[in-house]
Amino acid sequence: MHPRDELAPWIDLGLVPGLGSRAERELLSAFGLPQNVLGATRAQLARVVGEGLAAAIAAGGRGEAVELALRWLERPGNSVITLADDDYPKQLLEISDPPALIYVRGERRRLAAPSLAVVGSRNASPQGLANAEAFARALSDAGFAIASGGALGVDAAAHRGGLAGPASSIAVLGCGADIVYPRRNQPLFEELAAKGAIASEFPLGTPPAARNFPRRNRLIAGLARGCLVIEAALASGSLITARLAAEQGREVFAIPGSIHSPLSRGCHALIRQGAKLVESAQDILEELGIEQRMIPDHKVLGKSDGLLQYMGYEPCSIDVLVRRAGLSAEAVSALLLQLELEGRVGSLPGGLYQRLA
Repeated sequence: MHPRDELAPWIDLGLVPGLGSRAERELLSAFGLPQNVLGATRAQLARVVGEGLAAAIAAGGRGEAVELALRWLERPGNSVITLADDDYPKQLLEISDPPALIYVRGERRRLAAPSLAVVGSRNASPQGLANAEAFARALSDAGFAIASGGALGVDAAAHRGGLAGPASSIAVLGCGADIVYPRRNQPLFEELAAKGAIASEFPLGTPPAARNFPRRNRLIAGLARGCLVIEAALASGSLITARLAAEQGREVFAIPGSIHSPLSRGCHALIRQGAKLVESAQDILEELGIEQRMIPDHKVLGKSDGLLQYMGYEPCSIDVLVRRAGLSAEAVSALLLQLELEGRVGSLPGGLYQRLA
C-alpha cells in the first residue's frame, strides 16, 4: 500500500486541467517524481510543457479533490497504479501513450495478467450476445482475462463470460472509476469489483463524455494481446478499438456474419483489411501461438439447446460446430439428433444442418 503522502502528488498532478498523459510523462521525465514537478517554478515548467500548462499546474487549488480521492482509496478494494509501481501493466508500456495513473476497483493484479479485448455493438443481436459470452468464457477458461468497456450489449456479455471463467474480466471506463455507466450495469459492476477489476485513467467523478471513449479504447487495446470484434456497424466505436489494437501491434480478430446484417459490415470490413476471421476460441488461441486444446463450453455440455448459440441461422457442418463449441464430434452429433427430434434443427444435403427455431 502507498502512504498517503506518496500518492497525493500523483493524484494532484493528474487533476491538472488540460494536462494529458503525454505531457505528464514529459514532466516526470524532466523532473522525476510528481512532487518535484509540483515544486518546480512556473518558468521551469513552461520550458517543458509551455506557459499555459505551467500556469495550470502552478495555480494549485486541487487539495479538496485530492483529499476526496485519498478517502476513496481507503475503502476496501480501491487502489491506484502509478508508473513507478512494480505491478504497472507492462503491456501498457509498449503503447505510445501510457497513462501515468490508473484508478482501480477490484483486483489490480488482473491488469498485469494476460488478457484479450472483446468488443462490439451496444445493440447486438441475441446471437451476437451469445457469441460474446461464449467466446469470453472459453478464453477466460484458457487463461485470458477479458478486457472490454463496461457498456451495454457485447461489452456486458463479454464481461459476464469472462467472470464465469477463472481469468475473470476487466472493465476499462471512459469516466471515473467511481461512476457506474450505464446505470443498468450496476449489478455487473459490483461483480466486476468483487471478482475482476474496473479501471480508469480519468480522475474520480469524471462524467462519461464522447471525447473520453477513444482514450478508453486505446487502454482496452493496450492491455490485451489481441482484440476480438463481435458484431459492429461500420460507424461503431469498436472499429476504433480494433484500429488502435492493430497500430499497437496487437492481433485483430473478427467473427463474420450474415451479408444482410448491418451489424456484420464492420466485422467484414476488418476482415478485408487483414483481421483474422475466427469461428471459435480455438482459432484465436492458435493464432496467438497458444497450445491448442479443446475448450469445453459450460453452457453447451449436456444441453442440446446450448448448441444453438453456435449454429446461427446459416447451414453449417458438424466439423464447424466441433470447432465452435469445443466438443467432440460424437457429442455434437448426439446433441444434433436431439435437436432434430425436437424439430429445432433440420438436416440438409452435404452433411449440413440448419437451425429452424
